Amino acid sequence: MNSPVYQTVIVGGGFTGLFTALHLAHEHYPRSVILIDQNESFCFKPLLYEYFSGEMDAFQVVPRFVELLKGSGVIFVQDAVESIDLHQQQVKLASGNSYNYSNLVLALGSVTSYHHLEGAKEYAFPFWTEADAIALDRHLGDCLQKAIKTEDPEQRRQLLTVVVVGGGASGVEMAATLADLLPHWYTAMGGNSSEIRVVLLNHGQEILNGDINDPLRPIAEKELQKRTIPIEILTGAEATTIHANAIEYKRNEQIETLPTSTAIWTAGTSIHPLIKDLPISQEHRDRHNRLLVTPTMQLLDFPEVFAGGDCVAVQDNSLPPTAQVAYQQGANIAQNLKALALGENLKPVKVNLRGTLLKLGLNDAAANLFNVFEVAGESGHLIRQGTYLTLLPTPIHDFKATTEWVDEEIFHHHLDPHDVGKKVVQAVEVVGAGVMGILAARKLLKMLSSEDKRD
Repeated sequence: MNSPVYQTVIVGGGFTGLFTALHLAHEHYPRSVILIDQNESFCFKPLLYEYFSGEMDAFQVVPRFVELLKGSGVIFVQDAVESIDLHQQQVKLASGNSYNYSNLVLALGSVTSYHHLEGAKEYAFPFWTEADAIALDRHLGDCLQKAIKTEDPEQRRQLLTVVVVGGGASGVEMAATLADLLPHWYTAMGGNSSEIRVVLLNHGQEILNGDINDPLRPIAEKELQKRTIPIEILTGAEATTIHANAIEYKRNEQIETLPTSTAIWTAGTSIHPLIKDLPISQEHRDRHNRLLVTPTMQLLDFPEVFAGGDCVAVQDNSLPPTAQVAYQQGANIAQNLKALALGENLKPVKVNLRGTLLKLGLNDAAANLFNVFEVAGESGHLIRQGTYLTLLPTPIHDFKATTEWVDEEIFHHHLDPHDVGKKVVQAVEVVGAGVMGILAARKLLKMLSSEDKRD
């Protein structure tokens, strides 16, 4: 008779998976923990735009798992999961290895969905991973270089036109970033930045419709026009075909063609194939095929399996698929795993939604704080950067990334050489645990003071 295996296997190293592993280590979980992900690095997806634009470095946005988990006791396995056998409690990997578990954590997130649109998978650039960011960077650089050398105005216009498909948060953030970034790139190459064209193609009549960032739409629409190159927003425009050098879309019952060398796909995600293949009945899934879990984050038919993030829906509790939800679920799953190991009662997971953050260009963002207070511009940028930096996976990583950001924000942007003494004192005040709160608070107080004077 085989002895029982007392180990927890975490499949997926996104927010839910990584934070579950880190909290288990912090809580001195009495069982071994194995984290499996096919990538070498964790991707802090909300800051992927900063990595792409060069505003933040790789170690801040895509740190390696081995560094994040160093000294934690968590075993990291870089491999692709081939199948999950819930009945035999076994995870099989592409390498041929397999792991049995006493508890499993499913944290596979979601994947890019092209909705079967012709040419989308072949010709549109996704923006979901570090590899996606690198590929898009190289492609855009190549387009700008070709545009500099071509004399044909129509060909140059095609090379300098970028179409972002999808007017949700990802599309808005991508378009805003490009509308500030590409003109700088092209000008540095000797080109005319006014030739750059960024188009946001949205199927619906309004951007951010139905998104958690919906309250920020008026701010977003205004800020998108303030970019270095104003963004063209085409609403009611349904992409129908994507070609290597053009995109076709349907608008007002007419098919129109927009020449472009760059189509970026931000128009949707779908359930991970491994989640789709699990032997879970449709009645224990939601309408998006996500797994239904109990308030304690356990599968209905397999209580030894916990799941969180984009691949699940909590019974009687609708939550948006955001990073703040995923990392809080990870922390709570870790607490329940420890309680289970110690024979204690499990607790329902409580997620506190603290508002939304939307990047609207270089050094520009909007923040909706607790659905009460909205901030835009540089103040919004400071709040967004500060909030995300405090969520970086480990204290050491948090400190390294924060000090890098402080150096850039304070000593490069805000130090007046004629007022060094006062500014240095202010800079010293913000270094440490309170850096983000102090910076954001000062900006907010200044803004509110200005508004009071106007009123």
